[in-house]
Formats: sequence, C-alpha cells, structure tokens
Amino acid sequence: MGAGYAGLFLSAFLASTFVPFSSEAVLVAMAAMDGYETGVLLAVASLGNTLGALLNWALGRFFLRWKDRSWFPVSPTHLEQATQWFNQYGAWSLLLAWVPIIGDPLTLVAGILRTNVWLFLILVGVGKTARYAMILGVFDYVLR
Repeated sequence: MGAGYAGLFLSAFLASTFVPFSSEAVLVAMAAMDGYETGVLLAVASLGNTLGALLNWALGRFFLRWKDRSWFPVSPTHLEQATQWFNQYGAWSLLLAWVPIIGDPLTLVAGILRTNVWLFLILVGVGKTARYAMILGVFDYVLR
C-alpha cells in the first residue's frame, strides 16, 4: 500500500508541474480499491500537487532569466495572460491554481512576482485540497 500512496504522490506532483499528467484518474482508481483510506488519499494527493506547484513557484522565482529559451515550460503568451490575471485578482487567484491551462502559469507568475512562499503554500494548498475533496466526494456519492 505504501507504494500505492507513493505513486499517487508522484502522479499528483507531476500533474501540478508542466508535465502533462492527470492525477485525478489515479486518485479515483485508488479510492475504488479496498484498503485505501479516503483521508490519506486526500492528504497525499493534496501534498504532492501543492509541492509540484511549489516547483513552479521556484522556477518563476529563480529561473525567469531563461524565459526566452525554447525549453522554458511556459510560452510568452501564457506567461503574459497569467501575469495579467494575477495582477488583476492578486494572491487570492492562487486558490484557482488547480484550474487546467491557467494554474501552472499562475503558480509560475507567483514566483516571478515574489509572492510570499508561505502565503503561496496556504492558498494553493487550500485550493488543491478542495478540488481533490470535491472529486472524492463526487466519486463517493455517484459510485457508492
């Protein structure tokens, strides 16, 4: 079971970075199996996903000088859109870091704009945990 939780952590971590990956399928598959506790699944997925976002924050904070390189994970267009979004809605927009397409660039911009790392972790963690809780809740309601 420890390997299962480690796999969930890794899938959630990767899904929160610029690697195209979906942790929701892994989460729901594990929730459907016997032997996995819902609370632990929620905690592991949330922690992995939040730490993946922290990697994006660090990229923005420390690696922006390479933004014009072809390997940089965010296009100039998405970077500009996320910056405008962040400037308009402020740090509270980090509650939406789980949203596809805008979430990863948003966490990168938070690093670029030097958002306090503790505020970042709290807001991103709350948003990502709420999303996973909703997924687990819907799964439990629909399939059980």
